[in-house]
Amino acid sequence: MDKLIIDQFIKNAIAEDLGDGDHTSLSTIPANTQGKAKLLIKDQGILAGVELALEIFKQVDARLVTEVLIHDGAEVQYGDIALTVSGNSQSILLAERLVLNCMQRMSGIATKTNRIVKLLAGYNTRLLDTRKTTPGLRYLEKWAVRIGGGVNHRIGLYDMILIKDNHIDYAGGISNAIKAANQYLADKGKKLQIEIEVRNISELNEVLHTGGVDRILLDNFSFPDLTEAVRLIDKKYITEASGGITEENVADYAACGVDYISMGAITHSVKSLDMSLKAF
Repeated sequence: MDKLIIDQFIKNAIAEDLGDGDHTSLSTIPANTQGKAKLLIKDQGILAGVELALEIFKQVDARLVTEVLIHDGAEVQYGDIALTVSGNSQSILLAERLVLNCMQRMSGIATKTNRIVKLLAGYNTRLLDTRKTTPGLRYLEKWAVRIGGGVNHRIGLYDMILIKDNHIDYAGGISNAIKAANQYLADKGKKLQIEIEVRNISELNEVLHTGGVDRILLDNFSFPDLTEAVRLIDKKYITEASGGITEENVADYAACGVDYISMGAITHSVKSLDMSLKAF
């Protein structure tokens, strides 16, 4: 957990929700009222966001006392209690929605990720996320992917070079794009991996002839072409498949022999896990 990122996220999220005060709690609950609450699971899946929840409670009110009963990455089912919190009732209510919003979404992502990771069991293929994340929540969503057993791809535009079709078109072709990327890294003294997207065997052959990359992204390949592409690459570069991959066909893509499969759906199309924070 990157404490700087998390602290800033929590600060911004509380400010967004709180405004000039939680007037419902302020008007109905005496300031010194003490209470307890339990985080109740009302669904089945993989739990994620517990560690984040502890930071939220701490930042809302350092005097709140939490007890974790189920940790991140565990399988949960209806009726499980993930954690309890006790202390000032107004503070618990201030933290409630932020904790739930984060944990529900993170758990949904971890659950979907884990489901697909299990489908890849028996293959030498790992599941990657993408940059198709919710603005402002990328760190949390990629954290949830890791909890679910997936692998983070690049975090942003700054930690890898990924040459896609538009870059190739603007650069004047595959060879130009690869050579320009390598020259840029040399000029800037940067050490970043270079990945390039190809859409067919012809483009792949041009990349193989040019060299100068670390990964090859095989986008929207048919199963026969993907198998042929993996054969042609012959482990000289890391291989990644993307495009049109679903839970129903992910194992078929893995059977083609790629090192990674990337799926935007594990972050942009998930059902949040149902849970609630109940006083007791």
